[in-house]
Amino acid sequence: MTRSPKTPVFALACGILGYGISAAQFTAMDPVHVAPHIYQNVLENERVRVLKVTERNGETPPVHSHPASLIVHLSPCAWLETSAGGGSRMQSFRLGDAVWREQTTHGGETSQVVQECSRLEIELK
Repeated sequence: MTRSPKTPVFALACGILGYGISAAQFTAMDPVHVAPHIYQNVLENERVRVLKVTERNGETPPVHSHPASLIVHLSPCAWLETSAGGGSRMQSFRLGDAVWREQTTHGGETSQVVQECSRLEIELK
């Protein structure tokens, strides 16, 4: 089988295009980029990224993704959470409560926060 001299160039171009598309998708799903009024990057290095989150009633963040994260509440937080089946339940946390969250994609729903909620989200890389 003979190889065209253009094959390596084509493969390189496809690789660069694929990288560009995946980087654009990450940015499109990054909470700091899609909802900067809610998510603020306060620290980032090769191991973690720390986001300060301030969520207010009536805000609707676009769909976005989070890697596995440790969440530490900086204020008492309470909100009404609606399930896919239409049921609802109250979620609440006290100042200093720490919660583990697995990787998730969410958003696109109006926040039902009882009071302004402030927290740190520590994302593992």
